[in-house]
Amino acid sequence: MDFKHVPVLYEECMENLKIKSDGTYVDGTLGGGGHALGIAGRLGSDGRLVGIDRDTDAIEAAGKRIASADLTCDVTLVHGNYSDIKDILAGLGIEGIDGALLDIGVSSFQLDNGLRGFSYMHDAPLDMRMDRDDSFSAYDVVNGYDKKRLTEIIRKYGEEKWASRISDFIVKKRQSGAIETTGQLVDIIKAAIPASARREGPHPAKRTFQAIRIEVNNELRQLEKAVDEFCDVLLPGGRLCVITFHSLEDRIVKEAFNRRLDPCTCPKEFPVCVCGKVSDVNKVTGKPIVAGSDELEVNPRARSAKLRVIEKKG
Repeated sequence: MDFKHVPVLYEECMENLKIKSDGTYVDGTLGGGGHALGIAGRLGSDGRLVGIDRDTDAIEAAGKRIASADLTCDVTLVHGNYSDIKDILAGLGIEGIDGALLDIGVSSFQLDNGLRGFSYMHDAPLDMRMDRDDSFSAYDVVNGYDKKRLTEIIRKYGEEKWASRISDFIVKKRQSGAIETTGQLVDIIKAAIPASARREGPHPAKRTFQAIRIEVNNELRQLEKAVDEFCDVLLPGGRLCVITFHSLEDRIVKEAFNRRLDPCTCPKEFPVCVCGKVSDVNKVTGKPIVAGSDELEVNPRARSAKLRVIEKKG
């Protein structure tokens, strides 16, 4: 299956990365390679791009696109997790980078490929693994978690007000046999949510699928770790751009940036700082950058996208 990939906030990312032709940059969420191609196309023969993705399908597809492009820079693609950026760079002999981009969440390819089990619009085995080398899948969450734990993740990661009722229906349904497909799960969710509540808003299964996907791939904990790790490896003047698609992700990035901007750990009642911790970054964006009307016309996925940018002090 081909990637149908429209890079979100593409121009905004290229502008805010302030790409130097001889710099070293990382696309930590390679996906279809759209952002990566934009970065690589702005690099010269002394420049380097490292593309990282947990999904081997993404590595293969993006690799083909990049190989067919007229590029002069060095490109290295890595099958791995962006939260392991320090280990990845060390393995490549790279001590620091001039910029990085993270486009958080599920890719268009993963959603469109029904066999991967990410989408509530396709009937497929319950999977949702971004890295198919992992053994833990959506099947294990849906069939293995007790009601309390299911409720917690659906409420926390999906912000679903019907979480308790949905988990109750899941637990009761699996008493008669394992829940094996996305179609079965969608039917259970629809049965759990009252008809009056299903008439408005997004697809009734959207929030629950989001929650299970986040749990399977440990997405939020990895994001929190990654923001600090990427800030650590930025060279002076280097920038980190992070695109998020829902409030939980955006909150993690915002809070991580704020902790980096104000690292003081002294009690608030202290009149002056005595811990000696000072910020090593500058704020680039206050409010996040969002898509304009022109982009939304051609790429509806950008509607919920938010871009935050931070810069390493020189």
